[in-house]
Amino acid sequence: MNIQSERANEATGQRVSVLVAERNPLVLSALREMLECDGRFAFFGSVRSGKHFLELATASQFDVAVIGWKLVDMDGADLLAEIQNRKLDVRVTVFSNEHDIGILKQCVRLGAHGYCFQFDEPQIIFETILAVARGRICIPYIDINKINDTPLSRLTVRERELLAVLADGWTNLQIATRTGISENTVKYHLKNLYDKLAVRNRAMAVALYSSEKRWGS
Repeated sequence: MNIQSERANEATGQRVSVLVAERNPLVLSALREMLECDGRFAFFGSVRSGKHFLELATASQFDVAVIGWKLVDMDGADLLAEIQNRKLDVRVTVFSNEHDIGILKQCVRLGAHGYCFQFDEPQIIFETILAVARGRICIPYIDINKINDTPLSRLTVRERELLAVLADGWTNLQIATRTGISENTVKYHLKNLYDKLAVRNRAMAVALYSSEKRWGS
C-alpha cells in the first residue's frame, strides 16, 4: 500500500486487508477475532501452509500478511526466502512466539517489514500491522549496526563469488563445468557455504544474498 492509497483509505474509511498464515488453530482463531473486532481491519482469510500462502500471494490482493514463524510445511525463514526468490510484492509482518533475537535479525535480513510477538499487547500488534500497511518498517528495538554483522560479511571472496553465481541461477553442473571441478566437489563447497551461512538450502542462501544487495543499494 503506497502513500496515495493510504490517504485514499483514510478518506474512504477503507480497512486494511489482512491475510494470516498460522499453523496453530487457537492462535489463528484469536488473531481473527482480534482483527474482526477492530474496525480498521478486514480479515482477508487464513492459511496454515506456506504453499497455500504463496498461491494466494501470487493471485490475490491484500494489504498485509501476518505469518507465524512455524507453518505446517515450512518455517518463516523458508517462506520469506521464497517470497524474495519469486519477487512477490507482499508486505509481511512476522507474528512469532519465539523470543529469540537471532530470529528477529534473520527476519530483517530476509525482508520482513514488521515483527511482533504473540505475547505482545493487541495494540502493539495492531500498530505494527498498520505501520507495515503504510509502507514502513516496524520491528522491536535492535542495534541496527548488528544487523550487518551477518554470516555473509565473513565469507571469503571465493565464497561470495560462489553465492553470486547461485543467485544468477547456475546449476551444480554449470558451476562444475565452468570451474573445472567435479559436481561432487561443488556439492562439498555448497554444503560448507550453507553451514557458514547457517541456512539449509540454496533458496535461503540466495535470499540472504539478495537481501544484502537490496539493503546495501
